Amino acid sequence: MKIEFYKHNLNSEDKREVSKVLNSLFLTTGEWVSKFEKAFAKFLNLPHVVGVTSCTEALYLSLKNLGVGPGDEVVTTPLSFISTANAVEYCGAKPIFVDVEPETGNIDVDLVEKSISKKTKALLVVHLYGQLCDMKKISKIAKKHRIKVIEDAAHCIEGSRDGVRVGELGDLACFSFYATKNITSGEGGAISCHNIKTYEWLKKARLHGMSKDAAERYSKKYKHWDMEFLGFKMNMNNIQAALLINQLKRIEKLRRVKERIAKLYKVGFSGNPKIKIPSVMPNAKHARLLFTIWVDPKKRDNLLHSLQDLGIGVAVNFRPVHLLKYYRQRYGYKTGDFPVAERIGASTISLPFYPKLRKKEVNYIIKTVNRLTSSG
Repeated sequence: MKIEFYKHNLNSEDKREVSKVLNSLFLTTGEWVSKFEKAFAKFLNLPHVVGVTSCTEALYLSLKNLGVGPGDEVVTTPLSFISTANAVEYCGAKPIFVDVEPETGNIDVDLVEKSISKKTKALLVVHLYGQLCDMKKISKIAKKHRIKVIEDAAHCIEGSRDGVRVGELGDLACFSFYATKNITSGEGGAISCHNIKTYEWLKKARLHGMSKDAAERYSKKYKHWDMEFLGFKMNMNNIQAALLINQLKRIEKLRRVKERIAKLYKVGFSGNPKIKIPSVMPNAKHARLLFTIWVDPKKRDNLLHSLQDLGIGVAVNFRPVHLLKYYRQRYGYKTGDFPVAERIGASTISLPFYPKLRKKEVNYIIKTVNRLTSSG
């Protein structure tokens, strides 16, 4: 049996929406981007959203908005995709890693305060796999030290915890619409914020610092624009937005399907002592982006290859950032610096997890994983 690691959820409605854009005047930032931004803000129950080209760029713009630059430090997690720490590097600042919780893989909030210094400009927290960090505690720490909070919500559009939704307590939150996300435009991202001045700055910063975008310049009589500051080229286009608009309407329905698949996995692996599954915290709504299992680190890579040989698509989310070549050479990190993140990174396997996954495929995956781990 061949089971892909991921299949997207695009349907005929999404394709028709894109066709409307292709038959319209503006392919770049315009009407559809505006519609999506408003719809996404409404979904999140937040006042402002700005569409950009990727979550990486969303993180970078958010950090730049907070004035992060050379000599500054940003406290974050080593257990994430490289874009989280890289965005800090792009600003000329230094990522200060904090180890993670052994039960979830999220940043260990109890260790955060020890890593805050006079150089700390922001906390950059990652809602790993789709589960919110303890944002109440994080917000309290940030207020105490008068620093800002950015939420890397690439995994967590739909999540909440202790009555707090994604983006609610952070100063800014960053989202991904990459190919494997719960809603996708192939590539794409967005930033949410609470402050109107931040929103206005982000809209200009994503397009060179220009005072007007193409739609504003050309829709009626031509209007001159000014370059108010040195910005960037990171604006979402109408094609991307058109793909996202109707997916957003289905996102909760699709999440419920993934929740059912997650329960099948959990029950299927419950009797296997050689498999551990990340915990879901009480009073948490998991966005269910990834379903990962943690196995014996000594056997993980062989298990990955065996699953692939048997037709099952797999991935690793994630190897710890501090042990990757760039960060080892730049900062001298070594094995043992963040032991919990290292243990998870060495043991994790992401299994196929998407709404189109059929029950017989899930059962095949469970049976195969249990057999391979038991025989090992």
